[in-house]
Amino acid sequence: MPTDLVLIGFDGTPAAERAVREAGALFAPRPALVVTIWEPGRAFDLALVPARGFELPLSSVDIRTATEVDRALYREAQQLARWGAQLATDSGLRADGLAVADDLTVTDTLVRLARERDSAVIVLGTHRHGRLAKLLLGSTSRGVIEHAPCPVLIVRGH
Repeated sequence: MPTDLVLIGFDGTPAAERAVREAGALFAPRPALVVTIWEPGRAFDLALVPARGFELPLSSVDIRTATEVDRALYREAQQLARWGAQLATDSGLRADGLAVADDLTVTDTLVRLARERDSAVIVLGTHRHGRLAKLLLGSTSRGVIEHAPCPVLIVRGH
């Protein structure tokens, strides 16, 4: 049986902020987990691009710098998750923030977390623009809707 946990995907965009506020208006005072997903190793991929493109030996890649950048990206994700949790708390939810490395995709990670935590609902903001985009959902939103073990609330940005 699902808990009353509200799982909120948060990337710091205005659409995500609006989703947090709407979640608070609808679900407060439930507990919430505000999740920011980051891609570990991304700095290493970027560091290796020139080496791959020019077929340079790996020793020319500054692994120490890539490690520092990767750590900085993780710290940034943690700060973003804390900020989202503060927004959720200000909106009446009992919120914690969590920065989590993506497994395969953002969709897969959100769905996995919802299953592991027996979430009652997943809340996401969408920020697509344009006439055609208004008819379609983003790939993350669509994927979460198709695979989530619980209801999904998609909140449009302004």
